[in-house]
Amino acid sequence: MNINGRTFLITGGASGLGEACARRFVASGANVVIADLNETAGDALTKELGAAARFHKTDVTSTDDISSAIQLACNTFGKLDGAIHCAGILGAARIIGRDGPHDLELFEHVIRVNLIGTFNVLRLAAAAMAENAPGEDGERGVIINTSSVAAFEGQIGQAAYAAAKGGVASLTLPAARELARFGVRVVAIAPGVFSTAMMDAAGEDLQNALAAQIPFPQRLGQPDEFAALAEHIVTNRMLNGCVLRLDGGIRMGPK
Repeated sequence: MNINGRTFLITGGASGLGEACARRFVASGANVVIADLNETAGDALTKELGAAARFHKTDVTSTDDISSAIQLACNTFGKLDGAIHCAGILGAARIIGRDGPHDLELFEHVIRVNLIGTFNVLRLAAAAMAENAPGEDGERGVIINTSSVAAFEGQIGQAAYAAAKGGVASLTLPAARELARFGVRVVAIAPGVFSTAMMDAAGEDLQNALAAQIPFPQRLGQPDEFAALAEHIVTNRMLNGCVLRLDGGIRMGPK
C-alpha cells in the first residue's frame, strides 16, 4: 500500500510510539486520526501536523469511541485504509506480593485495555476497511497491533502485561487468516525497551539496567524506529500474519 494519500487511525497517537507513527505517516503524505485520552497532547499534536491530522478523544475499550474515531476518518478523509494500535498500559504487580495475592481488578484492567482494547480496534477498523474498493492484489487495508517482547519473556511482576501482550501476539495469525478474504492484513510489532513516557515512569535505574541487557545497539529504542517499521509493514504486502520483534536482540531476564 502506498502511504501517500491514505488514511490511518492511530491509537495512543498523542505520545510515544503512536506519536512517532503520526509524525512519520503525515510526513509521508498520509492523513491520520489521532485517538487518545490525552486531549491536551492530542490537540497540540494535531495543530502541529496541520490539515492532514485530526484528534478524537478515545477510550480504546469503548465501542462508541472507536466507532466515532473511524467515522471521523471516513467523513474527513473519505475512508479508512489502516489502523496502528499503540494504546496500552503497564500495571506491574507480583502474583504474591507484600500485601497478598495479585489484585484481580488490576489484572482485569490491564487485560481490558491491552488485549480487549486491541481486539475492539481491530474488529471495528477491519469492518470499515472491508468496505473499501480493492487495490493491488485485492488489498483493502492493514492493521498493525503492538505486542511486546514480554509476550515471550515476561518478567517477574509482569503477569498481567505479559498475558495481555501474549494475547495480542496470538491474535495476529487467526485474525490475518480470517480477514484475508476481505483483503485486510494483520501484523503485530513486539518492541523491546523503548524510550517512551511509559518507560520514563519506570525510573532511570531500571531503564539503564534494561539497556545493559540489549546486545546491540546497547540503548533504548527510539519511537521513530518503531514508526519506520510500521511504515514498512504498510508498504510491503507480503508482511501478514506475523509478529515482528524490534528489540536489538534482547531476551529479557526474569527481572
